[in-house]
Amino acid sequence: MKLEIARGLFLVGALGIASLALTVWEQPGTQILSAQAGAGHCPLPRVAKVEVTARPDHDLLLFMFGFRQ
Repeated sequence: MKLEIARGLFLVGALGIASLALTVWEQPGTQILSAQAGAGHCPLPRVAKVEVTARPDHDLLLFMFGFRQ
């Protein structure tokens, strides 16, 4: 088989695979979440209290900054 024919077949095959992948590619559309249509969405109740007892771990911060060096 000549090199020109092999290149042509390779190009046609690559374009076919690329076009097939483009047609199969499915991206989700934009959706608006609301309280009425949110069957799987559970918002927090208004009376929920948020605890602010979380303090930064300084050893962990030193450990993370140590990775940079």
